[in-house]
Amino acid sequence: MVFVAEEECLDVGFGAAQARLANLIHGGALVAFSADSYEQGVTGLAGMGPLGSAPGAFKLVEVQFGELAVRGDSARLPLRWHATGPGGVLFPALDADLVLTAMGEGATILSLEGAYRAPLGKAGAALDRAVLERVATVTIRAFTRRVADAIVHPAAAHAPGRERPSLFPWQPPEPQTA
Repeated sequence: MVFVAEEECLDVGFGAAQARLANLIHGGALVAFSADSYEQGVTGLAGMGPLGSAPGAFKLVEVQFGELAVRGDSARLPLRWHATGPGGVLFPALDADLVLTAMGEGATILSLEGAYRAPLGKAGAALDRAVLERVATVTIRAFTRRVADAIVHPAAAHAPGRERPSLFPWQPPEPQTA
């Protein structure tokens, strides 16, 4: 297991940051940010190992969010990312909390705290921990910065004409009937 943490200071009050995070969740942007960040990290991990020659085996990503829980001067959103598809079990899954914490009138801290679970249980423990840590750090940093930017600059996150992803980025294909 690799523990991850990242934080960004936002020049936005807690109330506005909370409302903007809720908009990102309900508008589907947070799903897209998650899927993009995870897929980029997994692609980097696959490129370092034997799966680099198996394109498409890991590109489908399931992103799950819990409910945004607000308590006093903080808000917490649980999330889970994992690869799906034929090779999905070969890649790490992330369980984390995205947290907003009030830091005075015009500032909020956005943090992500969680853990990547190595693939394949105990068999996955043989995965080079240094490689997994590097990939996890880059992935989480990119995701946190993208969310921070969207909270600080909400108009850019929802620019007109920009495609908004569905809340479910991957759906299984319809069964084929003969």
